[in-house]
This record gives sequence, C-alpha cells and structure tokens, in this order.
Amino acid sequence: MSTITNHLPTDELQALDAAHHMHPFTHGAELAGKGARVITRARGVTLTDSEGNDILDAMAGLWCVNVGYGRDELADAAARQMRELPYYNTFFQTTHVPAIALASKLAELAPGDLNHVFFAGSGSEANDTNIRLVRTYWAQKGRPDKKVIISRKNAYHGSSVGSASLGGMGGMHAQGGLPIPGIHHIDQPNWWAEGGDMTPEEFGLERARQLEQAIAELGEDRVAAFIAEPVQGAGGVIVPPDSYWPEIRRICDKHDILLIADEVICGFGRTGNWFGSQTVGWRPDIMTIAKGLSSGYQPIGGSIISDEIAEVIGDTEFNHGYTYSGHPVACAVALENLRILEEEGIVDRVRDRTGPYLKEKWEELTDHPLVGEAKIVGLMGSIALTPDKAARAPFAAGPGAAGLICREACFANNLVMRHVGDRMIISPPLVIEPAEIDTLIHRARAALDQTHARLRDEGLMKAAS
Repeated sequence: MSTITNHLPTDELQALDAAHHMHPFTHGAELAGKGARVITRARGVTLTDSEGNDILDAMAGLWCVNVGYGRDELADAAARQMRELPYYNTFFQTTHVPAIALASKLAELAPGDLNHVFFAGSGSEANDTNIRLVRTYWAQKGRPDKKVIISRKNAYHGSSVGSASLGGMGGMHAQGGLPIPGIHHIDQPNWWAEGGDMTPEEFGLERARQLEQAIAELGEDRVAAFIAEPVQGAGGVIVPPDSYWPEIRRICDKHDILLIADEVICGFGRTGNWFGSQTVGWRPDIMTIAKGLSSGYQPIGGSIISDEIAEVIGDTEFNHGYTYSGHPVACAVALENLRILEEEGIVDRVRDRTGPYLKEKWEELTDHPLVGEAKIVGLMGSIALTPDKAARAPFAAGPGAAGLICREACFANNLVMRHVGDRMIISPPLVIEPAEIDTLIHRARAALDQTHARLRDEGLMKAAS
C-alpha cells in the first residue's frame, strides 16, 4: 500500500503547488509568493504541517470535521463499501442499500415531517437543488410565477452560480455576473455592526420585518421561499436577536412562503442539537445538509424535504440530479459518522458539557482591550475586534485589516482561527476536550495581545469617523 509519509521538502511542495494547484477564494499570485502551509496529517483536533508543527484546528477544517480527525471507523466503512459497491447511480429507477439506509436515518433524525432526502455532493449543489425544488413545487401547485427566493446580505449558501446567488456576499457577486435573476436580498440581523441605537429586540424585529416589506414590494404571488442559516457561519457567526426567528416564521406562514434552513454548518451537533433550527426554535420546510453529515471524510450533501413538498414533487418527473447523488461510499461513511455521533453522545456533550465550558471561556475574552463582543452558540463562536468598544466602532483602516493581522498571529501561535472582516471565528471539532479548549483560549489570547500591540505600533487603533 502506497503512502506519502516521506514527502518532499516544504519549499519544493510549495513550488509545485504554486505551479499547478488553483486554490479556492485565494489571490493566486500572492499565495505563490508566500507559499501555502502544507498539512500532512491530523488526529483529533490537531493538524501537523510539513515542518512538524502541531496546530490546533479551531475551524474543524471548513466547519465540517465534527467527529475529529483520524477516525479509523470512517476509513474502514469507506474501504468496505468500495470493495462491495464502489459506485452506482440512483437514476433510471435504481437505488442501493447505502442511499436507502442513509435517507431513512436522516428522516429519523430530522424534526417534524422532514422525511425525504434528495442527495447531492455538497452544500452548494444542495442549495442549487433547492432553487429548482421550490420553483417546481409552486409550478406543480398551479402557481408558476412564485419563483423569487429571498435571502440575506452577507449570507453564504455556496459558491456555484445558483448557490452563490442565494448568498449575499458582495465580493462573490462582483465576479461572474451574479446574482442570477429571481433572487432578492434583505439586510442581515447583525446587531453589533448595524443595530445603531436600537435594542437587540427592536433590531431583530426590524430586520425580520424587512422580509415582509420585500414580499409586499415583490408581490406575494411571486415569492417562493426564504433561505437562511440559523446562525450565519461564514458571514461571521452572526447570532440573531431572540426576537428575529419567531417573526420570520410568522411572516412565512402568513404569506405562504417556504422556509429553507441552510444547516450545512449548523447541522449535526454544531449548535448543541442535531440541527441549528432546533436550537433557535423554528420549523423549516426544507433543510440543506452537508459538512458534518460525513464530518468531511467524504463529499456529500442533500436537501431534507417535508412530506407535503415531496408529495407535490413526486407527481411529476423532477428533471434534476447529479452523477454522485447518493454515492454509495459517501453514504456509507455518513452512516458510520452518524453512528459515532449518536453512540458516543457527542451532540449531548456539546449541549451539556463542552459547549457551556467554551461559552464561559470565550465570553471572558471581552475583557481584552481589542474585543467588543463575543457571541457563541454551541461550538461556533465569534469575537468582534474594535478600537472603541463603547461605540461599537469599526477601524479607520477599513474592514479586515485588523482581522487579517489577528489571523496571521493565530497561525504563528499554531491556532487555526479564521477572520471575516474584523470578526474572528471558531468552529472546532465537536470532540474537543476541556483541556484543549483551554489551549485554544490561551493561544487566542496570545494572538489578540500580539495583534493589539501591532495595531498600536502601526497607528491602526483608530476608529472610523
């Protein structure tokens, strides 16, 4: 059996990478000059790079390695399935055991009447599926003009043309002619940055009622669905005020609008429940899933759909699908991953033990002179960097300048903590232990100290006027 344990020297790997490998969301020329960090192995919550440095991965890869790295059970499940049935499609009135078993298990785990699964290879693909699902649903019900899907600014729902259009990130829309027609965006519920003099409760209601205003402007007969993450992940771990979600559900019910919960990040234990919509207390009609479904060990995603929507879609031929929809190896790995989450009580542990412990330690970071706000739900959190806590002020240097400095300081302290503008975000593997949380906080505080010192030295601790 071949392995790559004895790899080339780091500089040679970086040169090959720069010559041939195009990275996502990356300035290629800039990275080529710097050289990518080369990760060679991982175990638990720890990555090891090509120089032998051990790095605490406080982002669980890309929000996805829920059961941690190095789980032999998942490798064994993949190997068994590859030997038995490495691939077959689910087109042409055909199915296979892993897809059947996984769909059944997801129907058991999902709340309410979400009992039907359309598989995809990623969250991006699943959200593309959702566009076609809701439009087909309304057309089948004799309302073909209900096509518009409302989303939120600064939301992330994937990076394909359809899913990136659903998302509300300006940098993504600036490339490739996005968004596609029929997508509308309202403001996000980010009280820290946009709440002004309103209380969080007032602000939550104001932002939720923007949905009702948009429905009135667009026409109720044209609006098909509203899509949102229970907690905005890639947008900066934005936790809406408590008043927000009940009002959103009321509006959707009143105006006959489908509610899509994008659970790609929040699902499978991240928030202390199986799904984030359970944590924030709202009932979706469709849920988008991926990431934690397989803990990132295999690419898989999907849409979990209500009985009523599935019945309507089932009355026609839904001309949609992917070569790897319900891939048998991915399904087998996802099933084993769900078994681990259940049998090891990982979701309950996040809710009852590690989530509360991380919350306590994370919120203590607000005593740092650079930190204005600390928000956390389960094992996903963010801190807002600011030069003026009382005013909730942004930096005069512009969004992201301080955050980038802090991210680099985190890397220098062997901690993966991401920045979104000037918010620092974490989403560690769900198996993280309290002692590892202590290490995470210690390294984060060291990085904040170094960032604060550099901002002072460079004259950047100035608020925007």
